[in-house]
Formats: sequence, C-alpha cells, structure tokens
Amino acid sequence: MALQILINITLAFIWVLIVSDLSLGSLFAGYLIGIIPVFVLRRFLPGRFYMVRVYYSIKLIAVFTIELIKANYELSKIIISPKIDIHPGFFAYPCDLEEEWEITLLSGLISLTPGTVIVAISDDYSTIYIHGLNALDVDAEISLIKNRFEKLIAEVSKP
Repeated sequence: MALQILINITLAFIWVLIVSDLSLGSLFAGYLIGIIPVFVLRRFLPGRFYMVRVYYSIKLIAVFTIELIKANYELSKIIISPKIDIHPGFFAYPCDLEEEWEITLLSGLISLTPGTVIVAISDDYSTIYIHGLNALDVDAEISLIKNRFEKLIAEVSKP
C-alpha cells in the first residue's frame, strides 16, 4: 500500500512539472490522474489497490458517525423521559480480530458510542467485556458490533 501511495504522489509531482503549474489544484489533479496508472498496474504492485482501503476507511467513519448519532438520540430519549427505563448489564463480546491495533480501534469505537463502555479485554484478545446501558437483547448488540464495526475494521486491515 505504501508503495502504491508513493507511486501516486510521484506521478502527481511529475504532472505538476509537465503542466508547469505549482499550485495545490494542479497537484490534486495530478494525484487524481495518477490513480489511473496505479490502478492499471495494481497486479504488479504488492497488496491490494490502496483506494479500496481508503473506501472502507471512509465507510467506517460514516458508519461510526451514524451509530454515534443514533446512540446519542437514544440516550437523549432516556434522559428526557420522566421515568428512566434502562436495563444495564455486562456481556462478553467474542472478537475475531487478531491485530492489537484492530482490537484497540474496535474498543475505542465501542467506548466512544454513548451507552457502552469497554470494561476489560481477555489476555488472548478473543473476548471483549462490555457494559451496556440497555442490555436487554445482548445478541442484537453483538450482531450489530460484529456486522458494522468489526467487519469494516477487518476490510480496512485486509492486505
């Protein structure tokens, strides 16, 4: 991936030299034009095409933002309601991620979402212990985390 980005940036600077315009717009245009040869040569370069990883990174940010807004809305409804109807509890989340940075990212995303917090992580990183504000349907929470966050983190880190 790093080699692909380096080639793309080099092509962008070559573009700037060809058009003799040292501006940010020209550099950006050269970068966009440079994506095409990198895409064509992707079979000869190590790793998968890096824009796929960029796409999944942007998608992860968008999914987290949507989940953050939904969790804040649900938490606001709990705070505003005259009778607090919550069912807090702990549950174990089976994690399939292997790299430490992936688990750290997943833990951060879970903890940043209102209503959930990471309590502990097992020594072999296979289980994450979570405290949830509404732990009525633990299977739905596990499914949501696995299908939204963990799946996208695995796509971002796929070589």
